[in-house]
Amino acid sequence: MNKIILIGRLTRDPELRYTPNGAAVCSFTLAVDRPFTNQGGNREADFINIVVWNKQGENCAKYLSKGRQAAVEGRLQIRSYDGNDGQRRYVTEVIADRVEFIGGGGNTNSSPRNNDDNFGTEIDFDDTEIPF
Repeated sequence: MNKIILIGRLTRDPELRYTPNGAAVCSFTLAVDRPFTNQGGNREADFINIVVWNKQGENCAKYLSKGRQAAVEGRLQIRSYDGNDGQRRYVTEVIADRVEFIGGGGNTNSSPRNNDDNFGTEIDFDDTEIPF
């Protein structure tokens, strides 16, 4: 089984492109906190590339922005290609089946991408309250 569920914040605005036959492809990077702290007591994060296809990808490009929190459900994909220098390059990414827009954040201008009126309020909690 190849299934992954992530919750994190976007590190940059989503990038929307279209394939030659018209399919929408949206990509962004999600910063996901690790469940432990480093030796200095600071939290570290993993930066995970996300790819979302078709109408859901268009919605991500329209409503998500840098700093916005999202939940992603999908599958892990590892692909490779030969670079211009002849070296084999590997790309690890999550192909999203489902993306939920959660929390607030991002810019505060009035464009549709940043309109949080249809979303709930982010609730702060102490990580020590989580039982696992």
